[in-house]
Amino acid sequence: MKNRIITISREFGSGGRTIGKKVAEMLKIPCYDSELIEKMAQESGFHKEYIKDVTEENSGGFLSILSSRAFGPNNEDYLWKIQCKIITEIAEKGPCVIVGRCADYILRDKADCLRVFIHADMSSRCERIVNVYGERDEAPETRIKNKDKRRAAYHRFYTNMKWGHAQNYDITLNSGTLGIDKCAEIVKNLY
Repeated sequence: MKNRIITISREFGSGGRTIGKKVAEMLKIPCYDSELIEKMAQESGFHKEYIKDVTEENSGGFLSILSSRAFGPNNEDYLWKIQCKIITEIAEKGPCVIVGRCADYILRDKADCLRVFIHADMSSRCERIVNVYGERDEAPETRIKNKDKRRAAYHRFYTNMKWGHAQNYDITLNSGTLGIDKCAEIVKNLY
C-alpha cells in the first residue's frame, strides 16, 4: 500500500477531530471519523450507538478483559476485527485522514502513515467541550478525565501500547498553545 495516510489520535476536547477535518480539506482528501462507526454498524449489524458505547465508553475494563480471556471472543473483539478491516480498506482506497479508532496501530505495517497526537492543557479542553461541544451535564474536568481514561484503556487493550505516549507518534502537538489552525497547518505541511 503506497497511499499516504494521516492518523490523528487526540485527547478529548483538544480539537483533534476539527484539526483532522481541516487538514483533509486543505489537502483535498477524505477524512474519516464518525463515518467509521457508521461503516462498522453496516457491516456488523449492531446499532451505531451500541458500537460507540462498547468501543469507547466501556472498553478495557475488568469485565471486558475477563470476558475476552476466560470465555472467548466477545462483541468488542468482533467489532475490533471489523474496525481493522474497514480502516485497512479505507487506507487502500487512497490518501486520507483517519481520526481515532487506533488507526495509527492498525496501519503501522500497512501504509505510509503520519501518526499525529493532539493534546492540550486542561483549561483549554474544558473551555472547548463547554463552548464548542455544548457539554454541560457534568463538570468538564470530570468528563475529560473519564473520556481520556476510556480511550487510553481501549488503546492499551487492543494495541498493548500506551495511548498518548510521544514515542508512539511521529509528532505531538499542543492545540491549547498552538491553536487549531496552526496545528492543521503544521500537519498539512508534514504531509
